[in-house]
Amino acid sequence: MNVLVVAAHPDDEILGVGGTVCLHARRGDRVRSLIACEGISMRYDMSHRETLQRQIRQAGDILGVERVVLAELPEQRLDTLPLVDVAAVLEAQVRDFRPEIVYTHFGGDVNQDHQVLFRAVLVATRPYAAPSVREVLAFETPSSSEWGAPLVTGSFLPQVFVDISQVLEEKIRAFCCYEREVREAPHPRSPEALRARAYTWGSVVGCTAAEPFQVVRILR
Repeated sequence: MNVLVVAAHPDDEILGVGGTVCLHARRGDRVRSLIACEGISMRYDMSHRETLQRQIRQAGDILGVERVVLAELPEQRLDTLPLVDVAAVLEAQVRDFRPEIVYTHFGGDVNQDHQVLFRAVLVATRPYAAPSVREVLAFETPSSSEWGAPLVTGSFLPQVFVDISQVLEEKIRAFCCYEREVREAPHPRSPEALRARAYTWGSVVGCTAAEPFQVVRILR
């Protein structure tokens, strides 16, 4: 099975779906991560580029990602691009990789890049344009999904849960590759908060730790 993760920024791919990706890889599925934005210009000086790209690949290696694609679109400025241009980047990967499952951001996140990317995924995975895709699932991103405006965009309401009890520490270890993104507790992007979040979702469905997903489309 081919699995495509579409994330806006470096570390989003770990925060939202890291444990699930690790399980896919352990089952022998092929996993490709597309990171849409360059992740530098709004947070670091350009001298950090090589370090960040190394961290991206280290995190992917921990989880068993086959390939990481860096699209290098402008960070925090996806809303300045025509949606068709953003979708074209995703469509190229869908044509090349032919994924059966696509994971991406929840469309109601507070981060505008996440919102744009969600809409672009909807375009790129249209059933007649992407016949290989059988599932499109949206993940939550700590410090973004919970800080949106639910009365305007709706709340993140998951219907699918993946038991990541056996790989939670791999997810935490992969996230910690992004040293400058790790925060102190109780920040949502601290290792303690990520564990607590996984434990909370696990308690919802009766396992130790889980990742939640909102269904966009499932074809059976």
